[in-house]
Amino acid sequence: MGPRVQGSERSVVTIGVYDGVHRGHRRVVERAVAVAGERRLRGVAVTFEPHPEEVVRPGSHPYRLSNARRRSELLVELGVDEVDVLEFTLGLSRTPPEEFAQSVLAERLRAAVVVVGENFAFGQGAKGDVETLRTLGEMYDFEVEAVPLLDGISSTSIRDLLVEGDVARARDLLGRPHRVEGVVVRGYQRGRQLGFPTANVETPQYTAIPADGVYAGWMECVPVANLPAVYAGERWPAAISVGTNPTFEGVPRTVEAYALDRDDLELYGVHVAVEFAARLRGNTRFDSIEALIDQIHADVDATRRLTS
Repeated sequence: MGPRVQGSERSVVTIGVYDGVHRGHRRVVERAVAVAGERRLRGVAVTFEPHPEEVVRPGSHPYRLSNARRRSELLVELGVDEVDVLEFTLGLSRTPPEEFAQSVLAERLRAAVVVVGENFAFGQGAKGDVETLRTLGEMYDFEVEAVPLLDGISSTSIRDLLVEGDVARARDLLGRPHRVEGVVVRGYQRGRQLGFPTANVETPQYTAIPADGVYAGWMECVPVANLPAVYAGERWPAAISVGTNPTFEGVPRTVEAYALDRDDLELYGVHVAVEFAARLRGNTRFDSIEALIDQIHADVDATRRLTS
């Protein structure tokens, strides 16, 4: 939870789920940052955890493009002074628009200006829209600015691209490579036996993982609380495999990353991020271990070219 704006200090607030902080989100946030700079006020981004859809429609399980920590990092990188992560509960979902404007925007955040996307909806049953917000702003002394959307860019469209394995197009919409995070756990160690030791990444439930296949990208160690901080901040080109590995039967779906030319890494228990630059191929069953090794060499060469 980000800190509340204290005392008489007022703020420019932008509010949304901001899953992925894609290019459309960035347009809204950057406008809020610009307004905050013009008025010499603090810029505050408000986001929600868990995803509102999961609370309002239990079992819908929207696949997440970013976790709350990463989302906050990206928002701060865009220039906001604070990120306030509101716990999204059933009670919050039933809060009337007027009560939300009063308790959250006016009292909690002392908003002078609220900057949102033009499709912004809030309050009980998402009945409040931009015009509702403007009316409430007149009551509670804040201005409202609605930023036009970028056509074709949404968290849903990015999730759909990932389902298809189109990480290159997803990268275009996000403005950066799609990234999944998790802790490295012990797997079957078949990659090590083949000469390509991979990090078996255990991702949180409902992470937006691209379609099964082999990808070129990067792996980075991300320091988080209570986990080893070895290799902190280091980033390596990586060949990435997503799927069940059809050459070996009975293997559950995994995300595995081989850091190119590094067979000395000890990553068990370390939190890592895996970024996807391009899809190389789908998963294939090979008739021999030798054929599989030949293909891995080709995948590594392709990864080297694409990430250089």
